[in-house]
Amino acid sequence: MSIVIMVGQLILGLSILVILHELGHFLAARAFGIRVEKFYLFFDAWNISLFKFTYKGVEYGIGWLPLGGYVKIAGMIDESMDTEQMAGPPQPWEFRSKPAWQRLIVMLGGVTVNIILGILIFWVLTMRFGDTYIPNSSVKYGIVPGAVGKKIGLQLGDKVTAINGKPFERFDDLTSPNVLLDNTVFTVQRGAQTLQISIPKTILNDLDDHDIEGFISRLPRAKFVVDSLEPGSNAVKAGLQKGDSIVMANNLPVVFWDELQAQLAANKGKQIDLGVKRNHQLVTLKATVSPDGKLGFYRSKNDFPDLRTVNYGFFESFPIGAAKAWSTFRDNAKGIGKMIKGDVNPRKAVSGPVAIANLFGGTVDWVHFWTLVGFLSMVLALMNLLPIPALDGGHAVFLIIEMIKGKPLSDKFLERAQIVGFVILVCLMVFVFGNDILKIVTKK
Repeated sequence: MSIVIMVGQLILGLSILVILHELGHFLAARAFGIRVEKFYLFFDAWNISLFKFTYKGVEYGIGWLPLGGYVKIAGMIDESMDTEQMAGPPQPWEFRSKPAWQRLIVMLGGVTVNIILGILIFWVLTMRFGDTYIPNSSVKYGIVPGAVGKKIGLQLGDKVTAINGKPFERFDDLTSPNVLLDNTVFTVQRGAQTLQISIPKTILNDLDDHDIEGFISRLPRAKFVVDSLEPGSNAVKAGLQKGDSIVMANNLPVVFWDELQAQLAANKGKQIDLGVKRNHQLVTLKATVSPDGKLGFYRSKNDFPDLRTVNYGFFESFPIGAAKAWSTFRDNAKGIGKMIKGDVNPRKAVSGPVAIANLFGGTVDWVHFWTLVGFLSMVLALMNLLPIPALDGGHAVFLIIEMIKGKPLSDKFLERAQIVGFVILVCLMVFVFGNDILKIVTKK
């Protein structure tokens, strides 16, 4: 059932983005009196559609090939490659008959809608839920670095006091894209020592085999007490009780939650000896660790870090939401730049529909859903601005060249450029899908 929910959320999210993107082209074209012949969600390759109808001269439908969507604009060299229409004399309602500046607006209509949608979603989420974060000043016991964090020199209990020499307010700034994409230096307090630890520019390659926890845990280091227990769990069978403090695991001292997790991970499916402090007495228990490294209890809510929530009004939340949307656009642009420079391996950085479906998850969480849709809307805007023929950015580049030259590029050149762009896009799709599948296979 979780797979059905995951795929359903992926289809719903992408359908919203594609329909609104194409609606941007559609509305801009109609505003300038340009005839639109088709409006499709997904592609009706070989004229095969799952559903279609005609209204006011426009064919609306759903294609069978779920690789985006399109609007067919009369008199335009696009993915339809309708050379017969282009062979006739230009008509006043056709795309090619309009001034270059109008055609440029039409081509950027989809990107514009995606940017507006992204800003709108982040604005509404900020207005509704505010901004919640862990103040770095409330972190008592430092950080919990993962395998990648330890590799670059971070240690359990380190306290990061500054990023690039500047103090910071939010604990989650440690794992922000700014840290991972820029040449970042942490100022670290380790006991009486103050250290400078650099984040390598190739760190995204190492993080490919981990989530962000492989760098630094999203939660700071904390002590813990047993709270509720899952009925019938190994924790119940072992005799753990609410209020217990686990202080030993296989004769090794346990003070922090990460230390217990490390012992459980090292003893998956095995029996483990626990030293438990209960009512000022030490009790010894034997517990069986589940195959996924758990006992089956929850720690007390008091063990979690303090949270701070900042609420914003209707107008106050707009610049905050717009800044979040822009940071998504900017960070992904930086990521593309790192791939071009060779700092990041494209196979490790690029993800496709399979990976995106995993991001949606197997449960319905509408806040998470709309946050991800807002993120993807900004990514879609960026990708469509790439100067690749067949993408909006490629068309925009040709139109700008036309405006500079004072005359349009030849139809023959545009047709060939469209074919080249289409081949590039097909190759990229094959790479993205193949990369998703390869990641799944190699991780099994």
